[in-house]
Amino acid sequence: MTRALFISLLSCLVAINQAHLISRCDLAKVLYQEDLDKFEGYSLSDWLCLAFVESNFNISKVNENTDGSFDYGIFQINSHYWCNDHQSHSENICHVECQELLNPNLLSTIHCAKKIVSRAGGMKNWASWNTHCSGRPLSYWMTGCLLG
Repeated sequence: MTRALFISLLSCLVAINQAHLISRCDLAKVLYQEDLDKFEGYSLSDWLCLAFVESNFNISKVNENTDGSFDYGIFQINSHYWCNDHQSHSENICHVECQELLNPNLLSTIHCAKKIVSRAGGMKNWASWNTHCSGRPLSYWMTGCLLG
């Protein structure tokens, strides 16, 4: 019994260590430095809300979809359209390897997210942003974050 409990606990710790989380304010700073505030009319609060509802600020999150595609990184960018994961057909509109969207420096992710938002629909291209962030007061996402 003790051995089973130990193995279970160890499995949980390994899973936690595989997640690469970024704090809300640290993400706000990176997004601000990369000129995402007011990009295509979206505030930093919109971006923070998107990152929270998509990945809970987990840079290393990968999620498999029912169609066989995968979503990658903090914004859960889909492999069918935006990146190449070498597992499924991809349009690879961002011209990036999906694994690069898991990089903690976030530059490839931000570059791709800008392409997505610049297209028709803007942030509505993310169903979760549309459901949980669009049309809602979001200024609290920046509470306590100092940019500068």
